[in-house]
Amino acid sequence: MALPKLQIALDTFDLPSALSPLQKAQAFIDIIEAGTILCLAEGMHAIRVLRSLYPEKPILADVRIAEAGSIISRMAFEAGASWVSVVSGATLTTVEAVMNQAANYGGEVQIELIDPWTYEQAQQWRAMGVPQVIAHRSRDAETKGQLSWSAQDLDHIRRLADMGFLVTVTGGVTLDDIPRFAGVPVGIFIAGRAIRDAADPAAAAAQFQETIQRTYAAALT
Repeated sequence: MALPKLQIALDTFDLPSALSPLQKAQAFIDIIEAGTILCLAEGMHAIRVLRSLYPEKPILADVRIAEAGSIISRMAFEAGASWVSVVSGATLTTVEAVMNQAANYGGEVQIELIDPWTYEQAQQWRAMGVPQVIAHRSRDAETKGQLSWSAQDLDHIRRLADMGFLVTVTGGVTLDDIPRFAGVPVGIFIAGRAIRDAADPAAAAAQFQETIQRTYAAALT
């Protein structure tokens, strides 16, 4: 089992407020996410700036494609995105169009698993070559006030990883959540506010990295 990577979600209303915490925490960040809000507020300019500043890091354009997949994904890849996100409700035709653009630009596609989705869909995405999925904590659990990840959530992650997906975990992930995933094949943890809004973003990101390493130490030996 590989050590999970740490992704920062930059969901801000302007580029300066995204760049400030990123510049402080970047040494401890593996993947940069231009969040949906930032992409809507700043457009592909945000991707271009992030790529120019951090040429060595993977950048996710979290554009959550639902249709017009070929056009939107091409815009993101041409701006410098490494990966783009597609919502699970998108048609297979749209997913295929995005996959084609990803192949043209050497990028990758993530399916954002927004309820409802099925394992039949997941099998179809995998058969098309989709390499990544993004798993959220159960929406029903959040509605009921469940602040932790359930056994069912963890089972979904295991099953998706068994299907061959790299699984990203998101949904208000905190330091206290990480140990819950011990032994669970998570590929990437996303932290947004926990790093972005911290008094010391670098220290917060370092704590995430330390907690991830400690949680997965047994699996790596």
